Amino acid sequence: MTDFSQLSDPEIANRVAILRDNLRQLTEQAAAQSGAANEERLANRIEDQSKELEDLLKEQDRRGKK
Repeated sequence: MTDFSQLSDPEIANRVAILRDNLRQLTEQAAAQSGAANEERLANRIEDQSKELEDLLKEQDRRGKK
């Protein structure tokens, strides 16, 4: 898990928005492309972006409960 404790609340919110947009775009690309290599590369990128988004949302939640 990445340590996001050094980021400000607005920085986290901005990164969450960027990641959500990235995931939307990657999903659209995955639907439009074919081929095992492309699909695997996009799946890996989606997985990485999803994990970072999950971690950022956990950090937001943790800060909200203080």
